[in-house]
Amino acid sequence: MDDSRGDIVYRMARPETLKITHLDSFTAVFHRASGITHLVTSPVPEILAALGEAGMRRVDLMARLSVDYLLGDADEAALDARLDELVAAGLVAVA
Repeated sequence: MDDSRGDIVYRMARPETLKITHLDSFTAVFHRASGITHLVTSPVPEILAALGEAGMRRVDLMARLSVDYLLGDADEAALDARLDELVAAGLVAVA
């Protein structure tokens, strides 16, 4: 576990900046600020829903996802990679 991220709070981008549409196995996330539509699959929609506007620390997010979804192969490094990608895309902010 990388404790250097322990105090970082991740939040979904402001709801007014995102338009989220579920399309069968994909979810389209239009990011108004960049004008880019991201086509994503699980676990991205679940991560965004869990974070919401309030946000949470990575360890709390992992715990929440583990309760809400069957995560037989939960991997903190994989979650870190997804969070880094979502931050880079502007879909998640850090505080």
